[in-house]
Amino acid sequence: MSEHAERFWPLALAAAAIMLITMGIRQSMGLFVAPIDAATGLGVAGISFALAIAQLMWGAVQPVAGAVADRWGTGRVLVAGIVILAAGCALAPLIPGQFGLILSIGLLTAIGSGIGSFSVLFGAVAQQLPANRQGLASGFINAGGSFGQFVFAPVVQRLIAAFGWAGAFWSLAVAALAALPLIGKVSHGDTPHLHAATPPGGLKGAIAEAFRDDSYLLLHAGFFTCGFHIAFLVTHLPGEVNLCGLPPTVASWSLAIIGLANIVGSIVAGWAVGKYRSKLVLFWMYGSRAVMILLYLMSPRTDLTFYIFAAALGFTWLATVPPTARLVGKLFGTRYLATLFGLVLFTHQVGGFFGAWLGGVAFARGGDYSWMWYADMTLAAAAAILNLPIREARMPRLAAA
Repeated sequence: MSEHAERFWPLALAAAAIMLITMGIRQSMGLFVAPIDAATGLGVAGISFALAIAQLMWGAVQPVAGAVADRWGTGRVLVAGIVILAAGCALAPLIPGQFGLILSIGLLTAIGSGIGSFSVLFGAVAQQLPANRQGLASGFINAGGSFGQFVFAPVVQRLIAAFGWAGAFWSLAVAALAALPLIGKVSHGDTPHLHAATPPGGLKGAIAEAFRDDSYLLLHAGFFTCGFHIAFLVTHLPGEVNLCGLPPTVASWSLAIIGLANIVGSIVAGWAVGKYRSKLVLFWMYGSRAVMILLYLMSPRTDLTFYIFAAALGFTWLATVPPTARLVGKLFGTRYLATLFGLVLFTHQVGGFFGAWLGGVAFARGGDYSWMWYADMTLAAAAAILNLPIREARMPRLAAA
């Protein structure tokens, strides 16, 4: 086995396992909306606002955590993130009212899961692997997060049924701490910038250069739509299922199917960015989402419809992350990948804020999510088109270089 292969599997699998836990917890939060509303009477719009803040904070912490990890390494940063995530889950049932939800779910769980997520993990792995292994590694890490959604969604639903929403949150706090022993595998032998030259001007210069590049701005625009789409669905799909008169298990299994399908989609995306231009991969992913939403709106609302819809959308769910991260690496190198990709993720979560919040507003004012579905479909089509002008060399030219 080559040196790169020996390094690849421990890094990729450990990072994927951390993502399994942090993303599994984060992507299950929508299942708590109805139980918290029933227990506290805060209302769907109020709870959605706390979850919308969580979407925003999860993104806001990404470039900060990435910059700290770029400067001082990944180990301590990841430990801090896991502890904060566990604290947020533990405190959620203990601090009553809107303020308590904003503090625990909106801030602490979002910050903790954000630190233990894409920007830090991708940056750590990319700096320890050669370029031809980075895309596949990002696919495996992304698949770990998707598998977490598949595992956690039905488990959390059963925990809520068995122990109430408070007991389920305390169980998630314990689950979060299980990620701590994995951190050493990611940071062990961490040799920052092994394959990355430091650009002139350091971090500030790299950020300034990136924001002068139209391709980087187009990536931000496309990823905004991705965040809007994912946050709307993960927060309000349970509500949509309830409106259709179907049991809550349909929602939890739909979320689980999304995660399962995205395991395949993430690995395929990681492979595809090594064979095809990443912008074209993103074009087809975003375009397919618009088509899937249109087909859903034309279909009868049955449990089978939700499961098929979940499987189709799940294939591209977070599979947009590997090609987006790969494009950032191609455009600017891996030295500050954690920071620059973290900034793109922040824009993703700005979209996520609006997707989660406006979904609640739509429900409160109209009693359903109709206009949100049309907005989501339109934005997905726009994101597909916006990726085409991105500056990226054809794959044969890259291989020859």
